[in-house]
Amino acid sequence: MLKFIKGNLENIDGVAVYPMISLLIFFIFFVALFAWVITAKKEHIKQVSNIPLEDDNQELL
Repeated sequence: MLKFIKGNLENIDGVAVYPMISLLIFFIFFVALFAWVITAKKEHIKQVSNIPLEDDNQELL
């Protein structure tokens, strides 16, 4: 099956640019995520991390 996909992709001009674009998007996303994690306020991180531990006693029906 890979042979059929590879054969079709070889006939498309400029197909080599798509892996580079996807790698660039992947890289930019994780660099931005890393920057957000580093610059996030400690109060916000602490508040969000305690959400599962809160006892609300509210039932969703």
